[in-house]
Amino acid sequence: MVSACSDAGAGPPAAPGGAVRIPAPAKDVQGVRGPQVAVLAGGCFWGMEAVFEGVKGVRSVTSGYAGGTRETATYDQVSTERTRHAEAIRIVYDPAVVSYGTLLRIFFAVAHDPTQLNYQGPDKGPSYRSAIFPRDPAQRAVAAAYIAQLGAARAYPRPIVTRIEQGPFYPAEGYHQDFARRHPSHPYIVRWDHPKIAAFRAAFPALAR
Repeated sequence: MVSACSDAGAGPPAAPGGAVRIPAPAKDVQGVRGPQVAVLAGGCFWGMEAVFEGVKGVRSVTSGYAGGTRETATYDQVSTERTRHAEAIRIVYDPAVVSYGTLLRIFFAVAHDPTQLNYQGPDKGPSYRSAIFPRDPAQRAVAAAYIAQLGAARAYPRPIVTRIEQGPFYPAEGYHQDFARRHPSHPYIVRWDHPKIAAFRAAFPALAR
């Protein structure tokens, strides 16, 4: 099986990381009913998927590629860093339980580091960039407002580099789906993703399954 993420995951577990203390979004998507979709990119999709699968109100999480074309939306091609895709996740969620703004708060607080430009931890290249792919104008407005809010609050020691982009989402190969849940002892998952899951549960206990 081809590895999606860096072999730098081998070795002893990283010390558990804590969530960044950030405010809730001042603006959120309102008036939506029924299942909604959010698409987020923040490094290797294994860890992103693992974090959001544990959020109450999330019905499903799919790993995949966003920001490029259907023809090149395969791991072998995306890993060349020439297809313009980002490794991303598609979240289907119930807005009566968890809001779009709350998903963004988790994204920024624990799921990845939004100050790392074109990399996350050991994974290098634009396919590991921090990006939000809004599904409609309301999501775009909330995402832009929250990035501005966090910047004004100086929530991080370095500038936020998260991009707001557009483009369809394409599911990744089957062996990438639910990877952390199916391979909890994989060295990469242990070193880089278990701390994120622990940080989410500690920082957002009311939202954890």
